Amino acid sequence: MLELNANGGAEGTFVKDSSEAEFMADVVDLSREVPVIVDFWAEWCGPCKTLGPQLEAAVNAQRGKVRMVKVDVDKNQQIAAQLRIQSIPTVYAFWQGQPVDGFQGAVSPAEVTRFVEKLAGLAGDGGLGEAIAAAEELLAEGAAVDAAQVFAGILGEEPDSAAAYGGLARAHVAMGELDQAEALLNNAPEKIAGAPEIEAARAQIALARQAADAGPLADLQAAVEAAPDDLKARFDYAQALHAAGKVEAAVDELLEIFRRDREWNEGAAKTQLFTIFDSLKPQDPVVLKGRRKLSSMIFA
Repeated sequence: MLELNANGGAEGTFVKDSSEAEFMADVVDLSREVPVIVDFWAEWCGPCKTLGPQLEAAVNAQRGKVRMVKVDVDKNQQIAAQLRIQSIPTVYAFWQGQPVDGFQGAVSPAEVTRFVEKLAGLAGDGGLGEAIAAAEELLAEGAAVDAAQVFAGILGEEPDSAAAYGGLARAHVAMGELDQAEALLNNAPEKIAGAPEIEAARAQIALARQAADAGPLADLQAAVEAAPDDLKARFDYAQALHAAGKVEAAVDELLEIFRRDREWNEGAAKTQLFTIFDSLKPQDPVVLKGRRKLSSMIFA
């Protein structure tokens, strides 16, 4: 079947432009049926003009097994901010509603082809996408040991899977094996070392180490109530809230610190907020709400 291209022409293309209003439908929703590659680019970006056509050619060669969405970061700054796009070109791959792989910067044509072919296989060949989804479900249910076994099995089939590497590291975190999780990430293949899933796992490790040092929640809450202007007490309270699983409350306390003094302790509140955001899924309501509040303070 012929698809409409970005200009509305009936050409045999599986690539389209998207916007903030269409992102959920074009990327997140569609990825539940077929893997979707998102190319974040801009008109002024030279490497983007080389990488984009290479990705398009590789995607079209798969004849619908994978789709591609192009997002101009200058025209869609909110999406770029929510997904922490710090440089371009940046490429994310979505499957089953979640980012599962990605890379930054220009890569060779051969690497582009391998990247697209691997994603095209998620929907049918080998069932790795279903296996990752199953492992994530086990981890969410608290079955960290079983999840780790599934993630390890996926890595046996696909050694460069950022989703499996990050998932296995998070399973170790859930089991309290922080050193093993950190060692695993330190040995991740170079091509995925900066992938969102790897950074998310690193953030969870950092937060887990902080949790081990968190003080009693009730005592820290009392300290903040007694001295609302004591930002160190409020910061400690935020860490304890996160350690207790009260993530949104922790974000609110850190936002309050930023509101009172954004430069306090060399911007520690903002840094901690980004660590929490990185540890969660990009579309998590806590992340979306927290980023909106932080942005409104920064640009007020």
